[in-house]
Amino acid sequence: MKLAAALTILAVTLLLAPMHCAAAEPRVPVIVALGDSLTAGLGLPQNQAFPAQLEAALKTSGIAASVVNAGVSGDTAAAGLKRLDWALPDNASAVIIELGANDALQGLPPESVKAALAAIIEKVKARGLPILLAGMKAPPNLGEDYVEAFDAIYPDLASRYQLILYPFFLDGAVMNDGLMQSDSLHPNAKGVAVIVGNMLPKVKELLNQVQQRD
Repeated sequence: MKLAAALTILAVTLLLAPMHCAAAEPRVPVIVALGDSLTAGLGLPQNQAFPAQLEAALKTSGIAASVVNAGVSGDTAAAGLKRLDWALPDNASAVIIELGANDALQGLPPESVKAALAAIIEKVKARGLPILLAGMKAPPNLGEDYVEAFDAIYPDLASRYQLILYPFFLDGAVMNDGLMQSDSLHPNAKGVAVIVGNMLPKVKELLNQVQQRD
């Protein structure tokens, strides 16, 4: 009887051991990249789009993370707000917000763009998710007053909501023919790589906030 009892205890221990190990494994953070065509990767294979290249760059840095491509070409800030509830999966750990380029190209009122972005930020923060806000700049041909008002949106929101700010998503690629597609609006694969490299420190800061929250 004693032998049978000992064998039973051993069997139960062996069965529970894998379960214990699995539970101890850290959860891989899920970063949702919410944006427009610059995030979606218009004109690029999906494995060369911003989310895919960012995930690969994190892996190269020794950081395991999943980056979800929640970019939709043509989206304005208001359109991003409308789809936000279904664009954010339940397992999201953090969000990169990259919206506003189409608003500027259409000359939409800066106050409306700012209000839509603020609404997105508040919804994301209500879920307790850290945010990296990627800024955009207005084309200079829209006039000094418009450019000044539009460009101020992102630092103002970052300050108000205490967000991590990457001031200009296209920094390092725009105005460089070798890094942009023929439309001069969207980066090519090399341009995306430059953007990812420049933004990587901010993304690591975002992931640090995820760790602190967890």
